[in-house]
Amino acid sequence: MPHRPSRLVGILGTHTEVGKTFVAARWLAHLRQQGIRVAARKPVQSYDVNDAATDADQLAGATGEASISVCPAHRRYPLAFAPPMAGDALARPSIRISELLNEIVWPAGIELGVVESVGGPRSPIAHDGDSIDLIARLQPDEVLLVADAKLGTLNAVRLCLQCIGSVPTVVFLNRFDAHNELHRLNRQWLQDKYGIATSIDVQSLPFA
Repeated sequence: MPHRPSRLVGILGTHTEVGKTFVAARWLAHLRQQGIRVAARKPVQSYDVNDAATDADQLAGATGEASISVCPAHRRYPLAFAPPMAGDALARPSIRISELLNEIVWPAGIELGVVESVGGPRSPIAHDGDSIDLIARLQPDEVLLVADAKLGTLNAVRLCLQCIGSVPTVVFLNRFDAHNELHRLNRQWLQDKYGIATSIDVQSLPFA
């Protein structure tokens, strides 16, 4: 990969709408404010045509890049299905993971780059693979797994980590409420019972 960032992080979520883009954008904006050269890539995205801003738009706003650099124009599907399903419905060409990877281009000198997937780990991102397949071939230095703090997160996180395998991973509990007992217990259980590193503040993420 030409000009691979000094540190490359894959962004996964336990499921759709868990807040992957929200967390990634806040984190990247924080790092940029610290003077770190950051960039983001969303290899493919599908969305509701009525959305005010796409994931690529939000990531671009955080990194200072052009949205089209984050996600190419031909990889945008204005239909809220999984990308290969949206492509089929829109009569667009098939999506191949090798093509998505080949289209990821980084500027020189990027200290931290992120690649954001779609949906959950096993959500189809192409006709020949899912988000985990993309991450596996990307070979990131780390994975940031975004999860909810609510009921069900213990199961979701553990299943996702099994999919991720040996890649170093930090779990970010999005929408964590310190006043919510279940949120606190879920975080404690993940850390104490399963030895799973968690974070609740983008400024405390260890990758920078």
